[in-house]
Amino acid sequence: MLAEPDKTDWSVVIVIIIGVFMAILNGSIVNVALPQIMVIFNSTPDAIQWVLTSYMMTLGVLMPLSGYLGDTFGYKRMYFLALALFVFGSILCGLSWSVNSMIAARVVQAMGGSIMQPLGMAFIYKVTPRDKVGLTMGIFGIAAMAAPAIGPTLGGYLVEYINWRLIFVINVPIGILNLFLTSILLKETELIKGHRFDYIGLITSVVGLFCLLLALSQGNKYGWSSAYIISLLIAGLSSLTLFVFNELRHPEPILELRLFKNPLFTISTVIGSVLNIGMFGAMFLLPLLLQNVLGLTAMKTGLILLPAALATAVMMPVSGKWFDKHGARGVVALGLVLVTITTYGLSGFNALTPFLVMNGWLLVRGLGMGLCMMPVTTAGMATIPLHLMGKGSALGNVIRQISASLGIAMFTTIMQRRQVFHYSNLSQSVNMNSSDALLMQPALRDIGISQGWDTSLTQIFGLSLIGKQIAKTSMVNAISDCFIVATAFCLLALLLTFFLREHRNT
Repeated sequence: MLAEPDKTDWSVVIVIIIGVFMAILNGSIVNVALPQIMVIFNSTPDAIQWVLTSYMMTLGVLMPLSGYLGDTFGYKRMYFLALALFVFGSILCGLSWSVNSMIAARVVQAMGGSIMQPLGMAFIYKVTPRDKVGLTMGIFGIAAMAAPAIGPTLGGYLVEYINWRLIFVINVPIGILNLFLTSILLKETELIKGHRFDYIGLITSVVGLFCLLLALSQGNKYGWSSAYIISLLIAGLSSLTLFVFNELRHPEPILELRLFKNPLFTISTVIGSVLNIGMFGAMFLLPLLLQNVLGLTAMKTGLILLPAALATAVMMPVSGKWFDKHGARGVVALGLVLVTITTYGLSGFNALTPFLVMNGWLLVRGLGMGLCMMPVTTAGMATIPLHLMGKGSALGNVIRQISASLGIAMFTTIMQRRQVFHYSNLSQSVNMNSSDALLMQPALRDIGISQGWDTSLTQIFGLSLIGKQIAKTSMVNAISDCFIVATAFCLLALLLTFFLREHRNT
């Protein structure tokens, strides 16, 4: 049994913060660049989606290994190797010459990130006294949220004014600095020898998670009722069923599912997962709404998202101190009330919404997220024995990763189906005698005369303009519907908060 530290080792926390900052910056900086990368590589939306999906799938599949690798080979050694692999993957991304080469490079990046992130969080818990874990995780959360704050704005600037490749290459100097600090500041943890490696758990988890995440990401393309998707779901669920059965019987499982016997860890994981679905859905939809629908530049999109992320970062240490003194329930509930109300407010965004109004709603939402995100995770992890921190962090990160993938896949499906629904309804009333068309008649007539068109060609042109407006409006309405669904998930997370048992440190 490992002894609890007397005081926080801030040198370790700083090293982990830099690594996590880089990894999260990588995710948020890529999102705003995807539209331009799609044009440069002449890619389709289905293909460019794999730049994100391949990264998330690799994270989800390999994260279960992190606890075993850290215990067996040492947390410092594995964190260093994972970080080096992430930096190498970033270099490959910057050198990409096609969508396929970028997808392969993103897989290499994710192989490092899948080990680095859960080990980093476990490292922090190992060097922090239990009565200070809230504050430490709050400080850690500042960096975790500073990256999303900086990412869209920095990414937008690099894409718009310099070169999109720099969004990947920028990871390299940060990563090299972190590798140096890791080598001199981190101390190797005690190795746990004699492990019986869980080969069945590894195979069933890899097959199960891969098939499940692949089905979630491909369902929109092939249809949820297609034989391909149904086969993937059956294979994934069957493998995961065998995985659960094996993990509960294996003396040293690759994922310690028996941690779910801890009720506080279980309910905090459930709340965090439900919140992740609603949160990632909104984070995925906002850049899409602002850039692809409302026509804003990547730079302006980043500036709109910046205040919210900064607000979240500012509230992280506040929520950490609250957690240390009063427990998780109150601060999480308050945060989720703000997140629920403001997520519903996002459903009203459209082309006529002033930017200041957008910033206001997103700012309050960011404050709510800063209050609830870290205490939800910390509440469960704080009750896990020190020697199980690696496996607890791996388990929690895997569940949250799957939830995020599920959220993106689900909201993509809802958005596409609701867009078809709204387009069908709106287009039924469109003809050249409709009110919109009549208002356009004088301008259309002038355009037709200037171009030498006859009446029929002018009408066709007019209908095409109306059709584009209908497509835009239907997309706005579809995304609005998605925000309402996201609100329901945030509300569910809020209701589950009342099952959080108070955990006060004395």
